[in-house]
Amino acid sequence: MADWRAPLMSAVCYQDPKAALDWLERAFGFEVSMVIEDEKGNLAHSEMRFGNAVVMIGNEWTADHKSPRSIGGKNTQTVHIQIDTDVDAHCEQARAAGAEILMEPATQFYGDRTYRCRDPEGHIWTVAQTVQVVTREEAEQASGLKITGWV
Repeated sequence: MADWRAPLMSAVCYQDPKAALDWLERAFGFEVSMVIEDEKGNLAHSEMRFGNAVVMIGNEWTADHKSPRSIGGKNTQTVHIQIDTDVDAHCEQARAAGAEILMEPATQFYGDRTYRCRDPEGHIWTVAQTVQVVTREEAEQASGLKITGWV
């Protein structure tokens, strides 16, 4: 079997993972690449692709794996999507699919234009497009921050 797995994948838990598969496809343009169901048709595991990246979409399979909807809307992590297409149009697509836009598209000091949204179960997603290549010095000057490890 060929090694097709991404070197790093995030797993995101939902109360209704089948609805999440549909929503993520409509809102963000993800593509379903694997679905595993049990004998009752319940989703046991799934994976979605976005370019070379993979995100696993699953259910609340233990007491420690919960959707934000089950824990008062809290998030312990967010997922970042880096795109190479029009981030403003992507934001409108997500909004039309029902995303709550938490931060409208804005150009950041490091050269990316980003927006942030919440999906129907409360997961927070950040989407960015590089619109300007800036140097570390330019980013430091624009932000007032000291930056190390700039590649």
